[in-house]
Amino acid sequence: MDFSFSTQEFNLPSVLPMLIGMVGGVYILLTNVCKQQFSRNLSVFLVLFTLALDFLALLGPVSAPSSFFNLIVTDPISLMAQKLIVVASFLLMCLVLSKERFAEFQTPEFYPLYLFMVVGFQLMVSSNHLLMIILGLESASLAMCVIMALNNKHGGLEAGLKYFTMGMLASVFFSMGTALLYLLTGSLDLSTMSFTQNFSPALLCTCAAIFLLGALGFKVSLVPFHTWMPDIYEGNNPVFAGFISIVPKIAGLVVAWRVFAFFLSTQIVFIHALFYFLIALTITIPNLMALLQRDAKRMMAYSSISHTGFALACVFGGWAETMFAYWLLFLITNIGAFALFWGVSTKEDALAHHYDYPFARFNGLIHAKPFLALLGAIFLFSLAGIPPFSMFWGKVMILQNLLSQHNIFLAIVMVVNSAIAACYYLRLCVAMFFATPSTPKHLNASYPVYAVLCGMAFLCIGSISVLQYYAL
Repeated sequence: MDFSFSTQEFNLPSVLPMLIGMVGGVYILLTNVCKQQFSRNLSVFLVLFTLALDFLALLGPVSAPSSFFNLIVTDPISLMAQKLIVVASFLLMCLVLSKERFAEFQTPEFYPLYLFMVVGFQLMVSSNHLLMIILGLESASLAMCVIMALNNKHGGLEAGLKYFTMGMLASVFFSMGTALLYLLTGSLDLSTMSFTQNFSPALLCTCAAIFLLGALGFKVSLVPFHTWMPDIYEGNNPVFAGFISIVPKIAGLVVAWRVFAFFLSTQIVFIHALFYFLIALTITIPNLMALLQRDAKRMMAYSSISHTGFALACVFGGWAETMFAYWLLFLITNIGAFALFWGVSTKEDALAHHYDYPFARFNGLIHAKPFLALLGAIFLFSLAGIPPFSMFWGKVMILQNLLSQHNIFLAIVMVVNSAIAACYYLRLCVAMFFATPSTPKHLNASYPVYAVLCGMAFLCIGSISVLQYYAL
């Protein structure tokens, strides 16, 4: 057996961003162990510095499309997904520098776990190899479970256990689907898979697709695998709920893109019909559930599931640029929306057993914090799909692609659900501007929170430039 290999296989730039995140996490862990007194501000600065270096490494030149014996890929999809992951993680970490002290952010273990989680998601999107994908998935999921339980609230412990349970179930589904694909193709690399002549692929391929659809459905909250998502949002503070709404989903969407590009190429009608049907349900059912919610954070949970359905339509249609553009616009808007939720938090929230955000909390916000209310209205209008804000342009892009393929049914589903979504988003706006004031004056909003809010509002209003960028 020939064990010779080229040194080009070990291409350091391809893994440098992840190495920076790992080294930064270990350094912060050792720093907090050695220091006699924990400093939240120092830990936040170290995380931000590490993520900034991570992003700069992603901007460097790509010397090879794959490395480490094709286990790591540096294609445009991988690089764009990693950039979105790092940018979202950086912006959300800025929100930690708020007025009130919350238990999870006062825990030294939170900050290295945060970086390890980000690295896990980066690894997840940087490979076509199913074993590497599940390695990144498990690394990120285990860190996320622990972070959820760090807030010492009943809801946080419940959320951590639910996410752990759902994550294990998703891992079993993923392993079963991977085993069936290996049986069919003799390979675990999605880029080189092809059917062997020993099997009739239709039945086993369909079973593999169902298992993998279930596994990825849990991660991106595809209906009917979405029921855990509102409870996870409710059990976490708005900063981490915002993270869950953006980062794991972009990682799941990229893996779905890689996996279902193979399945959809098989031209098995049942797989196409099943994926198409579940996308329509994912857009519709959460929208209807959001109308019934009395807690604003649970409403945001259901609405984010519906937005995931829009992004999955891009996976089904094969529109990579549109998927990333849509999720970038969603990133801008959702970070701003959860920064609004974080800004209206109070000292009582830090001491309570649950993170509750009923609509009544926002009553008369325009009187207590007029600038905060105006910024919040921008993000709610955007989520509702009102022009000229960001999500309107994202939905227009998807609808244009659907109509160009004469996919009238899914286009109608999206238009109708966008109208439904406007009802519950505007209900929160009505509470902020027209309801009897009940908002406390001493809120959690600080200069870093306002900085993130203003930056996201500016991008939300000027998001037409994102479309121009992707049109080049």
